Amino acid sequence: MAHREHVITAAGPLDAVLTRMRALGAALPAGDGVAVFNRVYLAVTEAVGRHLDAGRFPDPRAAVTLDVRFAERYLHAVETAAAGRRPPACWRPLFQFRRHPGVRPVQFALAGVNAHIGHDLPLAVVDTCRALGCEPVDLEDEFDQVGDLLVALEERVREDLMPGPDLLQVADPLTHLLGSWSLERARDAAWAAARALWALRGLPEVAGEFTERLDAAVGFAGRMLLTPLPR
Repeated sequence: MAHREHVITAAGPLDAVLTRMRALGAALPAGDGVAVFNRVYLAVTEAVGRHLDAGRFPDPRAAVTLDVRFAERYLHAVETAAAGRRPPACWRPLFQFRRHPGVRPVQFALAGVNAHIGHDLPLAVVDTCRALGCEPVDLEDEFDQVGDLLVALEERVREDLMPGPDLLQVADPLTHLLGSWSLERARDAAWAAARALWALRGLPEVAGEFTERLDAAVGFAGRMLLTPLPR
């Protein structure tokens, strides 16, 4: 029954997102910074689909809506940049430095995760609440489960993309740079931002300013994560 529910509620929109991510990955050089992040994010989205198939989300419809609205913000940023327009500030560092030879793959991956969690996730929560007619608290279980997948994925990113212990010494600047950012903290901040934006929904000017400041702050953190380093 759980599998059939996933087919009915998720196959269309979630499969469409997966198709767009796979096409993007196929079109980009493997070393491109956006391609590096896309591989990471594709793995997360595929994991969400498997969890839906296994019936692990208490509300599959809410989980799918949140995941799709979340992914669409990233894909829209990519399409905006490809069209020569300005994407949100949180994504600009990744697009600007995506081919820089001094930036390592793990930096590209975490800069993308930073932009997507810090900015896109709270906005996707608000988008989902509006689409489903619910409150952020009604999505907390889905938010936490998606967040748990992201934490596990961040660990894999660090394991797969970080240099080996013989190359990465305590004094290596990459050690200090990546140690300054935490997905757990980013996820907690995203949830707080989502609740704040929902509370401000009746004050569009204030909500707009809050969103703009959030975008800029996340973009600043992303720029620091992409600091070119000596190899």
